[in-house]
Amino acid sequence: MFTGKGGVGKTTCSAAAALHHASQGTTLAISTDATPSLSHIFESSGKDKPVRVLPDLFISEIGETEVRQMWDEKFGREVYEVFSAFVDIDYESFVEFMTSVLPGLGEEFMVDYIRELSLKGFYKSIVWDTAPLGQTLSLLETPALLGNHLRMAPRIYSKLKLGRRSRQPVLDILKRWEELSAANMDFLRNDVDFTMVTIPEALAVEQLEGILRELGRYGLAVKRMIINNVVKDEESLFLRTRARQQSQYLRRIHAKYSHLEIMELPMFPQEVKGLERLQEVGKILFNMR
Repeated sequence: MFTGKGGVGKTTCSAAAALHHASQGTTLAISTDATPSLSHIFESSGKDKPVRVLPDLFISEIGETEVRQMWDEKFGREVYEVFSAFVDIDYESFVEFMTSVLPGLGEEFMVDYIRELSLKGFYKSIVWDTAPLGQTLSLLETPALLGNHLRMAPRIYSKLKLGRRSRQPVLDILKRWEELSAANMDFLRNDVDFTMVTIPEALAVEQLEGILRELGRYGLAVKRMIINNVVKDEESLFLRTRARQQSQYLRRIHAKYSHLEIMELPMFPQEVKGLERLQEVGKILFNMR
């Protein structure tokens, strides 16, 4: 799982890692960014999901349509039964409302989707290019919100014994959702490697401590950090100035997070896209490990 604030190069790192892992076995790269660029980086125009890029490499960009389908298959209609017993609302409006109340909803169902893919064992490696970090952190609140809701639920739903369509006890429906959230959190804690991607600039570095603290609060340990866009070539005045500016942030990152495996990825003179350039990135990342 590659995570970090928007614009730091998560997709580039994810794509390079997926290409590396594909040399060792069947690999799937998934992007849940609202403006995905995985297919652009791989220069793939396939419309199927997942798209086969190489014999052992597949990519898939998951959007709102797919997340809504996951919601439907798991709990959407059942939870709607509960809600619509109190409020006259159509299903589309209900889904929009739930997404606004629980901003991590889509991310949670993505975790569940990846967890199930992992259990099926078709892919040796799954690489997740996440949405900007705010959405990813939002999913961590979902189990607690559901737990709090269930503690109050008996008083609220005492007269509403069954869902209108499924005829399942309402509390059973909500309890199954809570159990799903707990299973997904266990999966994140025990089966997922977290790589934080950042850049050597003031705002990105200032945010790191809070992000790592928040992840740690939920028992999610970041093991690896990639510092992207590091200036290595100082031939021009512009590059020398940028390198001096970056040096203070690089020192801070290495000093403060020395317990992590830290890699520096240089700023490339050209856009990183296509298999050849992604292989260059992969060599740097995995030779430093």
